[in-house]
Parts: sequence; structure tokens; C-alpha cells
Amino acid sequence: MNAIFPGAQSAMTPGAPQTFPALLRRMTYEAPGVLSLDFEAVDGRELPPFEPGAHLDLHLPDGTIRQYSLCGDPTDRHTYRIAVRDVKGGRASRFVHRGDLRPGVVVTLGFPRNNFAFDAAPRYLFVAGGIGITPLLPMMRAASEAGVPWSLLLCAPRSADAPFLREARALAARNGRGEVSVHASEEGTRLDVAVHLREAQANTLLYCCGPERLMLAVEDATAAWPEGSVRFEWFTPRARPEGEGADTFEVECSRSGITVTVPSDRSVLQVLQEAGVEVPCSCEQGICGTCEVPVLEGEVDHRDSILSSAERAANQTMMCCVSRAQSARLVLDL
Repeated sequence: MNAIFPGAQSAMTPGAPQTFPALLRRMTYEAPGVLSLDFEAVDGRELPPFEPGAHLDLHLPDGTIRQYSLCGDPTDRHTYRIAVRDVKGGRASRFVHRGDLRPGVVVTLGFPRNNFAFDAAPRYLFVAGGIGITPLLPMMRAASEAGVPWSLLLCAPRSADAPFLREARALAARNGRGEVSVHASEEGTRLDVAVHLREAQANTLLYCCGPERLMLAVEDATAAWPEGSVRFEWFTPRARPEGEGADTFEVECSRSGITVTVPSDRSVLQVLQEAGVEVPCSCEQGICGTCEVPVLEGEVDHRDSILSSAERAANQTMMCCVSRAQSARLVLDL
């Protein structure tokens, strides 16, 4: 690991560096309302490595932190690429799309993290909605380089609105093992998720990212697929049940010897931080995975958008920014 990034291997441990400065080298128009941003190290050295599916934090001047998927080539150790969609009222999109951020500016980035790991499989099916293609691009690249067959179902209002479509098609054509199909609602080719995914595809891993409506439709359609064969990356927290309650409970930190009470209107993360227990955090919405902590005892009420059903059932970890307790007490390895 390069000296400029001494904390890269342990960036998520308390006290380790969480961020580093990066130079914005270029901005590229990818589709209407979508710009890609290429960053490099301020001194030109290699950047910390990342695997397909990884994301990082972009720190804005006003203190806002937003998470973006790394959509470039993981083998290119000198460039990080992300893509930002113009969202009405969005702080990050306003910063990027309204002229505040331009090539030559130095920004603060977080070290890459990965909650959407790309695992080996005989075949892949990728389902993307608009900007949701970004975490899937490095996966398509890796599959193509490995000669593993894959298919992409890309949804957008119009074909012209689909970001990175040309790149996806080039990856598919690289060795003839990939296939890209565009489903444009305004052109009469909307994706019928229930029809396409009604039956599980043998020896296939499905990766999905996009707006909540698409993600929930895929989740429903693949309910009978084998456990672990369908993976999701959420850009925003999934909707919670209306009127969901929040009881008071205790949290014991086994290593620090601190016990706190978490009231109904406070999160575990907030109460721990107020008690002096340092827990790394970023999104505070249960989508980035920064605040994951090990659970030793007690039953967790999982409210994140990261863990799989099997991981939730195992009850060995929790995202303390949003998840709570179903039992009266939790014991955490903190």
C-alpha cells in the first residue's frame, strides 16, 4: 500500500484515516442529466484498490456526504470514476451539475467499501434502472474478461436516456459472451419483470440496482429463486412499514464496559456517540455499511437496506444507524 494511503486497509476501524484528498481530472456527459467524474490521487500515485460493486463517499463543502458506486475499471489504479445524476433539490447533484465542481478542484473522498460483492458464478444476469447501471459496469467488465456469459436488462424512459449504454454494448461485444437489451417505457418496450424473472435461471447470480419500484418488483418476482442468488444495491433506503414503532432498549458495549439506554426517538449510533463510543458512520440511512457492528447477544430489529435475509437471520451484525432491538437488551462487540 502506498504511503499516501496508510489507512486504506483499516479505514473503517476507529482512529484510522477515513478520507483522502483527490483531484477531479475530468467530467464527461454520459446521458441527459448524468455526468461521470474521474478522480486521481493529488500526487499521481496509485489509488487504493477496489472490487466490482464497491462505492465511496464524496464529501461536499457544506459537510454533506453522499455515496457513489465506483463504475470504472478496477484494474486502473490511477483513476476512480463515479457518476452523478441531476436530481431536483439534491445537494450533491446541484454541487456537481450547477458549476460548483469543475476539473482541477481537489475534493475529499472516502476509502472504497463494498456491500455488493461480485462473486464467482457460471452465469450472470444484471438488471439496472437508469443510473443503477453504475455498480454493474465493473461486474460486466470482470465477467467479460473471465469469459463468463452475462446478460443486462437496462431500463430507462428512452434509449437515449440510458447512461453508459455504449460502454455496456462494447463490453458485451468484447468476446461475444455478453448481451444487452434496453427496455424503454416511452418507446413501448417496458420491462415486464414478472415475465422475465418468473422462473429461476440455473447457475445464475442476479445483480440488481435502480429505483425502488424496479427493485421491489425484482424482489417479488424472484422470491422463489435460491437463497443468495439475487443481490441488490440500494441507492436510497427502502420504504419502511407505515406506523412502525420504536421501543426503548439497552445496549451493552462488551469491550468498553459501557451500557446505554436507547430511547424511541434516538438511534443506537447517536446514543453510542454521545456516550463516547466511537463508531464510524457516513450515510446514517442504512445503505452504506459504515456503521456495521458485531452483535454478541440479543435479537436485532434489522432496518437497513444492506443485509440479506440469511445475514439477518444469523443475527451476528447490525447497522447501528437505523436498526434497533427486538429484545430488551443488545450486547455489541464494542
